[in-house]
Amino acid sequence: MTKRGPQLDRSVLRLALPVAALGLLLAFNAIFTPGFFTLEWRDGRLYGTLVDILNHGSKVGIVAIGMTLVIATGGVDLSVGAVVAIAGAVAATLASRDAGTPLCVLAAAGVGIAAGAWNGLLVTLLKLQPIVATMILMVTGRGIAQLITGGMIITFDSTSLSSIGNGSIAGLPVPVTMLAVALVAAWAATRRTALGLFLESVGDSAAASWLSGVPARTITVVAYTVCGLCAAAAGLIECSYIRAADANNAGLFLELDAILAVVIGGTALTGGRFSLVGSFIGALLIQALTKTLYMQNVSAEIAPAPKALVVLAVCLLYSPTLRERIRGVLRRTPATGTTP
Repeated sequence: MTKRGPQLDRSVLRLALPVAALGLLLAFNAIFTPGFFTLEWRDGRLYGTLVDILNHGSKVGIVAIGMTLVIATGGVDLSVGAVVAIAGAVAATLASRDAGTPLCVLAAAGVGIAAGAWNGLLVTLLKLQPIVATMILMVTGRGIAQLITGGMIITFDSTSLSSIGNGSIAGLPVPVTMLAVALVAAWAATRRTALGLFLESVGDSAAASWLSGVPARTITVVAYTVCGLCAAAAGLIECSYIRAADANNAGLFLELDAILAVVIGGTALTGGRFSLVGSFIGALLIQALTKTLYMQNVSAEIAPAPKALVVLAVCLLYSPTLRERIRGVLRRTPATGTTP
């Protein structure tokens, strides 16, 4: 018998917790939120709360895909929110000057690739801790976005560019299609090639990977570069949705939601094993929880508190120590009153 069976079983078990949490949340809405599962086909497009969750959760989902690859190497990228702001500022500024949509998209993608590669080079060549290396761009990125926009909210009238955030493909919002494409592409690249094995190897031990012939530095730079590209895609979605670039608020705290989605999905922050599907489910859970709180008339000021409690509970259940103690309690039998 091969080892693939036990490995597959562990992967399924890692997904069980976020799937169960999402299922409980959906069950709660089925009982207490009227119309939560109602879908309507109108003007060639599907509408409903579930579609909204997929649509607005696409930014977190796309960034979480890139963040998963970075965390798999044992790193983290705190700059994705700033990259969202920079990419949106570049795209909106070009669109406001009547640049074509292909140029806007390519420029935004180029910004994301450059930002991700910059982070990767700081980590691999200068040996900076990932949290420090990416915090540099996290702090300076919004200043760069403000410089690009001149400290103003840049608006544009490009219908083709705005269709990225507001259009639909086969009845579903374009961002949902972008998320699906990104997920399938990342899964194929990491599970149908050696890239996934290299990422896990670097995350377990970069030194041992290098001694084994794995190009650890190149793999790390590639992971950060892909993460930057994913952040740029989220920036395009955000700026095209509102037809403007808001350097102050674009992508604000998105890095935290992306990291939470990855952790909820079963990927350890220490690196090594990772789950792209788990990160996708984690992103859906975060967005579904946010939507549920708003539909239950929880104010935006209070909503982060119950959201944090739910996320904390899910993350605590991943603790091996806590799980072992729970098993011990469940296995414990009442005293029989007999002497030893």
